[in-house]
Amino acid sequence: MTVLDNRALNRATLARQLLLERADLPVLDAVRHLCGLQAQEPQEPFTGLWSRLRAFDPSSLSDLLTGRHVVRTHLMRRTVHLVTADDVLAWRARHDAMLRQRAQGAYRRELAGVDLDELAAAGRAVMADGEPRSMPELARAVAGRWPESGPRALGEMLVAALIPMVQLPPRGLWRTKAGARYVPLATWLGRDIDPPATLTSPGPATLTSSGPAAPNGPGPATATATGAATPDSAASGPATPDPVGAALIHRYLAAYGPAASADLRAWCGLAGLPAAVAAVRDELITFRDERGRELLDLPDAPRPDPDTPAPVRFLPAFDNAILGYQDRGRIIDDAHRGLSVAGARVVLVDGRVAATWTVEDGTVTATPLRRFSRAERTAVTEQGQELAVFLSDGESDRAQVTASPA
Repeated sequence: MTVLDNRALNRATLARQLLLERADLPVLDAVRHLCGLQAQEPQEPFTGLWSRLRAFDPSSLSDLLTGRHVVRTHLMRRTVHLVTADDVLAWRARHDAMLRQRAQGAYRRELAGVDLDELAAAGRAVMADGEPRSMPELARAVAGRWPESGPRALGEMLVAALIPMVQLPPRGLWRTKAGARYVPLATWLGRDIDPPATLTSPGPATLTSSGPAAPNGPGPATATATGAATPDSAASGPATPDPVGAALIHRYLAAYGPAASADLRAWCGLAGLPAAVAAVRDELITFRDERGRELLDLPDAPRPDPDTPAPVRFLPAFDNAILGYQDRGRIIDDAHRGLSVAGARVVLVDGRVAATWTVEDGTVTATPLRRFSRAERTAVTEQGQELAVFLSDGESDRAQVTASPA
């Protein structure tokens, strides 16, 4: 079996993540291809898309949010992600058990004795009027029934697990600061999430819909599904017991592969995917990494020559190009792995994390993690200047690189 070293995996990751060459994609298509962007820091997805798309206009992403074509919601790993409306409707039910388990694990003591179905029903009753609420407001509205649990635990359980919710604009709009206010996903999109799918006959899973609700309110959109597969994964053959899981595998590999099943689990947080992997295995090819792990991949997905030059790229906090793997050695050294979960913004040089960066008073400052050559320092400075222009709406092009470590 062919062994792919870290450099080969790095170039494949950069290509799939649109970081080897900026793509000429509409923003909605880019969000879909990336399977969403981690977005607990509301402004970070704008930098993530700027680093991936040519001529990215941040207002286009804001328009997709207000137009209800993309949403901010808790999904993969129980973290806030920016995902397309179609994807969240197709995937949310498949994530329900994981979301509940992770929220319970975080607040096990506070939620002891709380019937979660009763809590969900109470929360839905409060939200039935369609009025947006913050998490503390929702928690206070139900806290009288569970006074010993504390509002934080009740609120987190409701908005991140029990009720499919979206964070409403203006939170997440370009250069806008706003608190998180929630409404149920079905209220915002005018469509219910797809139920857990079961295929009863051989053939491809399909998803049809009439599109997102109109910007001014929920419209008459309806959805029907015999599964949650997407065009990437719809292929004739025997029915899979987990069509949503199978679709996730295809989508993940298109954006992150080649990857091990442990990487897939680390990305989405779902543990129950072996049946889906087994069902689609005949559609995949396999490699080994330098550790001997089996890597899965799509046959026709890009795997560039390992010597392909990789340009400097500035990544936002919590970028999934790093967090989307259990083994992150393809893109970040073990010595710096902690940066990826600490919210540090990082700079890729020759495809690997080589610096952190900050912005203050319109100046982008890169701090190297290793010694830079003169050419690398110049390339980082020039890309930092372009980023400064973007972040300041053209008011500043200041960038600097601090001294390299000894």
